[in-house]
Amino acid sequence: MGQFDGILICTDLDGTLLSSDHRISKENLEAIAYFKQEGGIFTFVTGRMPFFVSDMYEAVQPNAPFGCVNGGGLYDHRKQEYIWTREMPRSVLPLIQSVEECFPGVGIQVNTFHHTYFCKENLTMEKFRASTGLPNLVRGYRDVDEPIAKIVFGSESDEEILAIQAHLLAHPLASNFDFIRSERTLYEILPKGSGKGTSIVQLCRHLNLDPHKTIALGDYNNDISMFYAAEVGIAVSNASPEALEAADYVTVSNDEHAIAQVIRDLAAGKFLA
Repeated sequence: MGQFDGILICTDLDGTLLSSDHRISKENLEAIAYFKQEGGIFTFVTGRMPFFVSDMYEAVQPNAPFGCVNGGGLYDHRKQEYIWTREMPRSVLPLIQSVEECFPGVGIQVNTFHHTYFCKENLTMEKFRASTGLPNLVRGYRDVDEPIAKIVFGSESDEEILAIQAHLLAHPLASNFDFIRSERTLYEILPKGSGKGTSIVQLCRHLNLDPHKTIALGDYNNDISMFYAAEVGIAVSNASPEALEAADYVTVSNDEHAIAQVIRDLAAGKFLA
């Protein structure tokens, strides 16, 4: 019997597991290895697509499938396949058109479960590609013929992001979808009932885990649903005000080996009875 038998830890990547220089610290890696060795189940839940986390997967070696596209899928990296997805209905197209017409400078991105398509260019989309290394796959959003996972709007203006949020929430079709601000410059449409918290629920069902033995870590608004889905939600100290407010606990920052600190605290009996 291991010290952490049956305990699931799910962490966000950017701003949480990854430090500000986008690396995973030696301290975090060693703590994760110890946690798994003692029976723990460790994985991550990210807004990214599976093909954009291969390096991190190889470094961390999660011992469970990981959540991706902000809760729209669970991916088994060992088998190179999705084990669960939630598809966006095509009725999302009028919402995209409405934003495009009302905010002509906004960037538009369509994520399928295998590709990221850049449907309307702006500075935010250019910066996104520069930071991710994704290819510039250009396609009109009406021409994407694959199942859609999520829609992403981008703007460098905080005021415009907030205006897009208000515009979408007031749309007659708003109740058919979920919405989340995933970064300062990005706002997303998700399938109804999606979100990172859904990944935790689906993962517990898939692995037959006790939901009362789950811990979620994150730093931004799109991590809040994880906090609510897990038994314990933990925000890093560099988290957004909304995430700090929603969390059950606040730990050290992503630059202070937050995962290692949480595992040390867990070993000391801080979080789960």
